[in-house]
Amino acid sequence: MKTEAQVVIVGGGIMGASLLYHLAKEGWSDCVLVEKAELTSGSTWHAAGQTTHSISHLGLAKMNGYGIELYQRLEAETGQSVTWHGCGSLRLAYTPDEVDWLKYTLSIGRGLGHAMEIVGPDEVRRLHPFYNTEGVLAALHTPNDGHLDPAGGCFALAKGARQMGATVIRGNLVTNIERAPDGAWRVTTEQGDIRCRHVVNAGGCYARQIGQWVGLDLPIVNVLHHYLVTDTVPEFLELERELPVVRDDHVVSGYIRQEQKSALIGIYEKADPGVVWLEGAPWEAEHELFEPDYDRIGPWLEAAMGRLPVVSELGIKRVVHGAIPDTPDGAPLLGPAPGLENFWCACGAQVGIAWGPGAGRYLAQWMVRGTAEINMRSFDPRRFGPYAGPDYALAKAKEDYRLRHEIPFPGRDRPAGRPVKTTALYERLKARGAVFEEVFGWERPAWFAPEDMAREHIHGFRRPGWFEVAAEECRAVRERVGLGDFSAFAKLEVTGPDAEGFLNRLSANRMPSRDGGIVLAHMLNELGTIEGEFTVLRLAGDRFYLVCAAVAELKMRDWLMQHRRDGEQVGVENVSQDYGVIVLAGPKARSVLARVSDARLDNGAFRWLSGREIEVCGVPCRALRVSFTGELAWELHVPMAGMLQVHDGLWDAGRGHGIAHFGSYALNSLRMEKAYKTGLELTNEVTLVEADLMRFCKLDKDDFIGRAATLKSQQQGARFRAVCLSLEAAGADCLGAETVFANGRAVGAVSSGAHGHHTGHSLAFAYVDPACAGPGTALDVMVLGERRPAKVLAQPVFDPDNERPRD
Repeated sequence: MKTEAQVVIVGGGIMGASLLYHLAKEGWSDCVLVEKAELTSGSTWHAAGQTTHSISHLGLAKMNGYGIELYQRLEAETGQSVTWHGCGSLRLAYTPDEVDWLKYTLSIGRGLGHAMEIVGPDEVRRLHPFYNTEGVLAALHTPNDGHLDPAGGCFALAKGARQMGATVIRGNLVTNIERAPDGAWRVTTEQGDIRCRHVVNAGGCYARQIGQWVGLDLPIVNVLHHYLVTDTVPEFLELERELPVVRDDHVVSGYIRQEQKSALIGIYEKADPGVVWLEGAPWEAEHELFEPDYDRIGPWLEAAMGRLPVVSELGIKRVVHGAIPDTPDGAPLLGPAPGLENFWCACGAQVGIAWGPGAGRYLAQWMVRGTAEINMRSFDPRRFGPYAGPDYALAKAKEDYRLRHEIPFPGRDRPAGRPVKTTALYERLKARGAVFEEVFGWERPAWFAPEDMAREHIHGFRRPGWFEVAAEECRAVRERVGLGDFSAFAKLEVTGPDAEGFLNRLSANRMPSRDGGIVLAHMLNELGTIEGEFTVLRLAGDRFYLVCAAVAELKMRDWLMQHRRDGEQVGVENVSQDYGVIVLAGPKARSVLARVSDARLDNGAFRWLSGREIEVCGVPCRALRVSFTGELAWELHVPMAGMLQVHDGLWDAGRGHGIAHFGSYALNSLRMEKAYKTGLELTNEVTLVEADLMRFCKLDKDDFIGRAATLKSQQQGARFRAVCLSLEAAGADCLGAETVFANGRAVGAVSSGAHGHHTGHSLAFAYVDPACAGPGTALDVMVLGERRPAKVLAQPVFDPDNERPRD
């Protein structure tokens, strides 16, 4: 057995085998996969094996599309049978909201080159003459979808990896993983130790236990899922073509397909799902299945029989009731583990057969190149923090299972297991109508329901009931003054004699030269793409306060910690829960703040893009004069214990100025009018040149990470360009990922969008072909399946000279 390797992958399911294959494709063949039993003997072997292009998440759509393409050529490449069935699939819609979901999916898939079209009930019946289409309004037909033998697909990936020089060791239980004194990883197995630079947790149902060896508590729960195979269907015997897979989310909450000459029915019951192995899966488990629970799935199984009447009188010849790992949001854990260098996760994949090829491809890119070709934010394990403990993970995994075949509305409320992180303002704002969303465990107001509206989320792909409420919140900020709780920001302090040099080495921008100065700083990787964005306040010569998006808290903490050099005197402290953030914004903000603070607030004493410690309502605060609304504003970073005192004092002081609460939905509209980019635009896919942010890059300063790649991007030209678009309004705004066209050709995709309530513009950011990025260029954007005219803007639609925040 090998005792040294560059990478050790623990787990021989589809995720581990795919990663091994793709690492070898990237040139890393000195990799070892260790499996305790046989390949696929965990959750992979009992998968139903379907994969589809019908995905409305851009990253997952790319993964699925790549997987379908790979499965079709893998058998010829490796000589290992995959048994690909390219039967196509149908996703049915019974309600207008479901039709909108299909149209949104079409708006994404068209840009990726995926074959798909929306068809009516007659075409559904033609494609699947045995399906009951009563009540069906439409369906998304994806003709290149299919299914395969899960074990065959996994074996083929493993064989392909071996053909490129990688190693697979079966029947060898890993018993521990630990860090060696020299920084290498030591993987202990029944057959001996293997030292490696990188280790990957691809343990499937065992992934949480494997993580515990190195101090992690990964939010993974093993949920039970049923699919059933009927007796032979006589009507299937004479078919000349295989029937398409049907995904019937509304009635069946699952999928129905042909399995040879039988029917296969999979159920994601909208009841309390079964879970197993909460204290850990038994290491001796192999090809494990559980007794069927017909009581739990009964109503949906009965509905399935009604949708496919030809099986209603047939018996069930096989039931597969097995465990699948799930995470709180249903997406895999794919990337670096929090706080651990060169320890990677490739686990938590509830849909491993569909995601596995793409997951392996993009994680291999990340490991080898330093970043991936696609945005990995939705999959990064560090998107969850310590708040996502066992109880939270259990509640959220059950919730996700129940929602698996529900409409994935934008901003879909997922209330299970909440709240877990609140400020002292939570009850106060709740009483005033706040409708909260969860952001990295925090409860953040999305919008404030007036007294005549229910205080609950309103979902839709068009302009929901909160649309006009958010408009009023925007109006308050633009015309008077608004008050918002945005405490979910991540906050880090970097201190020490070498702090300034350290941050200058990591940032494309130059650190503030004087105390109280503020800059916007971007951290780049060696390829020049964006790892993160900070607002940086220089508190003192050796003290810096960094603020970034909530979901980036652990990622950016790790980035800072892992880039300290030996001997560098730099401390990094996460103070995210020590300070809340109250935003006071609007033309009356100075007048309101002056009533509760003795600090001088005029431009001479407190200039724009500066910050200092002042007292507000008797509470010492870090006041930052920055504005994401585009208005005169202060961010007040308040010790958590003083939040209520400061909030109530500001509210009382603002009564005479028409003060109003505002939430994140209004903030999104306000920032779009100012063309301010967020983490939705600033991803690991793009450089500062491509993001049109070179004004924050100081190429003349000492070398910084990513400088050489940024120069190269500048000299060779961008692959695409960020533009802000104004669209012709039609009752719906861009949600993100929609395809952008020029003269009928797909030239890019939307990153985010919103309606600008003050200006009346429907706005979107998009990355497009540089040839289409010139101001005034006419484009089309596919919004809910319809192409709408759009124009590239030369400047923000609101306050283009940036006079308001400087007032």
